[in-house]
Order: sequence, then C-alpha cells, then structure tokens
Amino acid sequence: MATEIEHKYLVTNDEYINGATSSTYFRQGYLSTDKKCVVRVRIAGSKAYLTIKGENHGATRAEYEVELAPDMAQSMLDNLCQSPIIEKTRYIYPYKGYTWEVDHFHGDNKGLTIAEIELSSETEAYEKPSFIGDNVTNIPLYYNSNLAQHPYSMWSEEEKSLRL
Repeated sequence: MATEIEHKYLVTNDEYINGATSSTYFRQGYLSTDKKCVVRVRIAGSKAYLTIKGENHGATRAEYEVELAPDMAQSMLDNLCQSPIIEKTRYIYPYKGYTWEVDHFHGDNKGLTIAEIELSSETEAYEKPSFIGDNVTNIPLYYNSNLAQHPYSMWSEEEKSLRL
C-alpha cells in the first residue's frame, strides 16, 4: 500500500512564482468523493492519471495511482466526473531540501491558493517559505474533493476564515 503524508497551507502572496522551477496546468474531476474512498481523474500537462485515496488519519492516508491515456481521462472528465471540474496551475517550489507544490486555482475556485508539502512522517520537521500562511491540513473544506462539490466561489466569509 502506498501512503501519502502531506501538510496543507494557505498561501499569503505570489512570491512562489519567482522561485518555481516549473508549472503545470491541471484539470481534475471526481468519480467518488466519499471520505473513505476518493476516486479522481486528472490531466496534468500531457499526462493523465486515475488516483484512489483512502480516508484521512491526521495528515496520512492510503493512495494508489495509475497512468491513463489522456484521451480516456478527457472522456471520463467530460462524461463521468462530478461538476465542477477543478482547474489549477501547480508550481513546483524547492525550499531547504523539500519540494513544495503550490496550487493556484482557476474557474469556480479562483481566489484560492494552497501549498502542500509531502513528508516521510507526520512529525517531520521542516522550514516554511515566507509565502506560507495558516495550516489547513485537517480542514476538509480545503480538500480538492470538497472543492469540486463546494467551490471556493460559493464559500461564506465564515468558511473562508476557518483555520487550525
């Protein structure tokens, strides 16, 4: 079983753009958003994937991913996935031995930017770049699967202020 351990943070400014080593446009949709088994279809640049993620236990969950033919993934996004489709640009930002992934959302989630760091343990120590804001790791509202059901553009001011 593959395991994903990640911490998620709000981004406070666009300083990450200058230090990014690459950026990729993503389109992703969900076949299932059940908290025990999230099934996602994603097109990232010229590659496509089907990803299955288990239930979160803190910042850890099971994750399985297989590559798909891009035309198959596009057909699944068009015909099977829930609306809206998530659109975002992912920036890769190396910082002090770690790789930060910064997702700048478009479409129905425009105005939201989240940074993630993958770790080898939940207690691993790391330094945060200056653009990192509040930790939202365990707030389900910020999960991509929830953004597909309840986009940022529909959030109340109270929801937008949720923090750990």
